[in-house]
Amino acid sequence: MRARDNVANASDLQKQAVGDDVIEAATTLLAMLSDPTRLRLAACLLDGEQDVTTLTEAVGAARPAVSQHLGKLRLAGVTRVRREGRRQVYTLADDHVRRLVTEALYTAEHRLPGRPAHHGPPLPRSR
Repeated sequence: MRARDNVANASDLQKQAVGDDVIEAATTLLAMLSDPTRLRLAACLLDGEQDVTTLTEAVGAARPAVSQHLGKLRLAGVTRVRREGRRQVYTLADDHVRRLVTEALYTAEHRLPGRPAHHGPPLPRSR
């Protein structure tokens, strides 16, 4: 059996060579999430929209640092922001980002000793 025979159910993206622009965008996205504070911020946003004050308290970092991280995540397309009066409210950009963050955290949990092989509950819902 040839290797190609095993990809009968592969998506169109898997069947084609991935373009340089897609690789570059994915690298940027993953680089943004490789910072512990930014990944914590993204993990907090799995539960839905949150303002800067709430996120600052949740990650335990200084407000200016959190604001800088949130700005980088927004510019990279990981988060979206909207103004609500004087507050800035952040959310994850879309369900693809939500799944990426969730799967990254689940994958990391599976690498720790004493953790379950699979997760039973579904991915967190979008709001």
